[in-house]
Amino acid sequence: MSAANHQPKRTALLTGATGAIGAAIATQLAQQPDLALILVVRDRARGARLCDQISRQTGNRNVRFELADLSLRASIRALAKRLDQPLHVLINNAAEAPRQRLETAEGLERQFATNVMGYFWMIREFEPRLMQSAPARIVNVASYWAGDLDLLDLQFTRRRYDNDTAYRQSKQADRLLTVWFAHRLSASGVTVNACHPGDVNSKLSNDLGFFGHQSPDEGARTPFFLATDPGLEGVTGKYFADCTEVACEFGSNGQAVEALATACLEIDRELGD
Repeated sequence: MSAANHQPKRTALLTGATGAIGAAIATQLAQQPDLALILVVRDRARGARLCDQISRQTGNRNVRFELADLSLRASIRALAKRLDQPLHVLINNAAEAPRQRLETAEGLERQFATNVMGYFWMIREFEPRLMQSAPARIVNVASYWAGDLDLLDLQFTRRRYDNDTAYRQSKQADRLLTVWFAHRLSASGVTVNACHPGDVNSKLSNDLGFFGHQSPDEGARTPFFLATDPGLEGVTGKYFADCTEVACEFGSNGQAVEALATACLEIDRELGD
């Protein structure tokens, strides 16, 4: 039965929606009959085209977009102020891997800002809405391509910037922050899990020198599973690949989890109000 024939009972918010995996996640979510979908995009024209495409393909008319730059705290804060409504699912999927070191208007290295602080800020800003709407879920799209975290040089001010090293660091950081937020929200009815999505040919993978061997739908399968599967109610702080829980070599390091969270909180404080 078409999603248009149902009144939405839940709302999902997805970042990085216009990328290859993001668009596939969005389409799969829109096929859920009781779900309204908000796509976070940077480009208005691409966002409008994607919403129209998904609505036509799925019959779900409860699909819309919001503009935000996930590398900027101010933009995320403005987004959270605009979206004063219940929220049941947050999927942090936006990521980039610029080939040279760039800085945002707020003075942060751009890949770290988008891939790590963007996840951090999205969760922090939408925590109240998620808790009020609980049971709710947060899904952090990370990667098995993770490692190289340097807590003393998170923004490549000492090391030579390499986009692959920076990407691996950011995905390790996302897996660590998943554990930290899972503990932080453990009594709230909000679960937080991370996943490796899939190896898909995309701008991101091309920027890293890879081309992928899976379709976007295959790449979206695990994030979609974490966002919707009823069997995962109450499961939190875990890492998944191929819709299966996998031991996370990073998440078990409690000292690193706390050190990274402390560093993110300090960066947040340095930006001020």
